[in-house]
Amino acid sequence: MRAVQYIEVGRPPRVVDVPAPEPGPGQILLRVTAAGVCHSDLAVMGWPAEGFPYALPLTLGHEGAGRVEAVGDEVYTVAVGDDVVVYGPWGCGMCRNCSLGLENYCPRAAALGIHPPGLGRPGALAEYVLIDAERHLVPIGDLDPVQTVPLTDAGLTPYHVIKRSLPRLYAGSTAVVIGAGGLGHVAVQLLRAVSAASVVALDIREESRELALRSGAHHALPSDASAVDAVRDLTGGAGASAVFDFVGVQATVDLAGRMVGMDADLNIVGIGGGVAPVGFDTLPFGTRVGTTYWGSRSELIELIALARRGAVSVHVERYGLEDGPEVYERMKAGRIQGRAVIVPES
Repeated sequence: MRAVQYIEVGRPPRVVDVPAPEPGPGQILLRVTAAGVCHSDLAVMGWPAEGFPYALPLTLGHEGAGRVEAVGDEVYTVAVGDDVVVYGPWGCGMCRNCSLGLENYCPRAAALGIHPPGLGRPGALAEYVLIDAERHLVPIGDLDPVQTVPLTDAGLTPYHVIKRSLPRLYAGSTAVVIGAGGLGHVAVQLLRAVSAASVVALDIREESRELALRSGAHHALPSDASAVDAVRDLTGGAGASAVFDFVGVQATVDLAGRMVGMDADLNIVGIGGGVAPVGFDTLPFGTRVGTTYWGSRSELIELIALARRGAVSVHVERYGLEDGPEVYERMKAGRIQGRAVIVPES
């Protein structure tokens, strides 16, 4: 089968031929119908060779959708022909967090060598992908896999962090989304769907601000120093009740800290390496600063339900499997609007 693999540290990924996997007991083989491409892959491919944590070559792609092609023994809840998406942050399945569906916060996964598809084990940027357990699949029925697959990360990550901040998102509150790209424009829709907050989107690119407005933002502003005064004006001087930074570089984290209000949430979601100073009098009184990682299995099920009723729709650009390396170059250059999705059969 064909697959997009990261083969050598510091070199671009390539499309290569690799053997198709076969499912063992408890495993499921999916024929990939769609696979999302994520900025975090660029971060992985930017790590130095010294201390690189994954074995190479690595088939990329941690957002996966597919049709069940074959199942191993002792698989009971999915069958050949079912259309599903993959829950990506795999855990041990036995600890307290995993029992709650919070495999994204499994404290044992790293020590046990358990990795998500595309982030340590073969991912979905291929014609087929092997899934370790049926609990890591969520049925999507007749939903379009191309539209649905980004929900497994670009939807699940913002949904998880928004749900954590819901007590701050009361009627009359203001939520600020920094970065209206692949995750940010989905966050805008989710904030409108599950909260009563007024939504302000910030981005340096005009086309992303336009996407944010189409996604339901009440306001879309340039993410520069002027945004601080604008948010203060929109909130009567109080500041935002919750800020969601989907960029995470130092400049945006600093911006978030200047516009967050008292007794509010500052959520650093992007992996740009920015750091927020936390201490008495460094941020408004009562500010809670948090990071996040992916989301729970139950939240992915909820997201699929939201998509089914039309409450969230991801803006996607569709590409073929052979275009995979080019997609990463386009992403690096900032030329992807919304989310890129690879469709192997195209």
